[in-house]
Amino acid sequence: MRKFVIKGNICYSKTSDELCIIENGYVVCENGICTGVYEELPECYAIFPFYDYTDKIIIPGFTDLHVHAPQYSFRGLGMDLELIGWLDTHTFVEEAKYSDLEYADNAYGIFAEDLLNSATTRACVFGTIHPEATALLMEKLDNTGIKAYVGKVNMDRNSLGNLCEKSPEEAFADTEKWITGNMGFENVKPILTPRFIPTCSDGLMEKLSILQQKYSLPVQSHLSENLGEIQWVKELCPGTAFYGEAYDRHGMFGKPLPAIMAHCVHSSQDELELMKKQNVFIAHCPESNTNLSSGIAPVRTFLDMGIKTGLGSDIAAGSSLSLFKAMAMAIQCSKLRWRLKDQSLAPLRIEEVFYLATKGGGEFFGNAGSFEQGYEFDAVIIDDSTLKHPQKLNARERLERLVYLAEDRHIIAKFVSGRKLFEKII
Repeated sequence: MRKFVIKGNICYSKTSDELCIIENGYVVCENGICTGVYEELPECYAIFPFYDYTDKIIIPGFTDLHVHAPQYSFRGLGMDLELIGWLDTHTFVEEAKYSDLEYADNAYGIFAEDLLNSATTRACVFGTIHPEATALLMEKLDNTGIKAYVGKVNMDRNSLGNLCEKSPEEAFADTEKWITGNMGFENVKPILTPRFIPTCSDGLMEKLSILQQKYSLPVQSHLSENLGEIQWVKELCPGTAFYGEAYDRHGMFGKPLPAIMAHCVHSSQDELELMKKQNVFIAHCPESNTNLSSGIAPVRTFLDMGIKTGLGSDIAAGSSLSLFKAMAMAIQCSKLRWRLKDQSLAPLRIEEVFYLATKGGGEFFGNAGSFEQGYEFDAVIIDDSTLKHPQKLNARERLERLVYLAEDRHIIAKFVSGRKLFEKII
């Protein structure tokens, strides 16, 4: 029975405009679920086990809606290239190595350990086309206690020969075997993962659609990231009015089953309208979009339209697992877009990006990413006392500073669904 109370500076979102902060307040967990946040602890909870993190910063865990685990090994490389050249030069060459399970075991061990020590408690993760290596990734993530969706990547064209499925039929068989063989993890679930339309033939997409319906699987992929990519999709998929239709005509673009589309930097109004209608989540990846010169996504438009949106680190086009860094870059990029391209779209604020990193992305997992009553109890405890400063700061100012300094290294404890994953001695 996971019942306890945590005391500290509680910071959480109710909406994208409302950041709730209770300095040295209390948040109560019962059976892995938040049951209340209080300025004074009600007497009925006085008998619960108590974690005293007085004056520490306590936030809901972050959700990384888009991260490529096999790319973690080459983060920070190839940043002078745009998307397609970067994929051909670095990504596909690296991902081919995961046919070697010894290599995969070492690489995924490093990734899982570093993700555990970040502020992320939930993630949507790409593997490679290799079923055995992807199962190994799932096992390692499951052992950390982090909640995750993990996908065996599917692609059958426009890649290295050893990274292409031999046929849609073989891809169907291999992917179904991977799905049925990896449904027993406590914390990790499979997610259907066509890499993106340029690497997935219509035949492959038809087979994946059958699996999606048969096993009621969510989908993750990429959308409208790069102008050259969008033009390529038009050539590959004649008869589609916009990129998203290439997914939608196979039933893999939201309703009735959930989907995440990363980037959406250059999505048309019609594409965005369809995403809103079908509850497709957008994974906004500001560092990746900057590093690969893709552009700046109009996140203000996403929020104004009510499109479900979260943040992604997008390793390795993004260089860091830190969603603090993603928050800061989301604000900075929105300021540049406002100043240089469209002054009708106001820049993002701290309240909004904190919401995206927590409750916004967490919604893909259900009630996650907040300390509101009924939400799963995911919490990250941060001791920022070593960040010396001469002035007195309130909890909101301290949180803002953590965002801009990307200070994951000050995390001292982490909880997921009421289970303590670690606590560092301080």
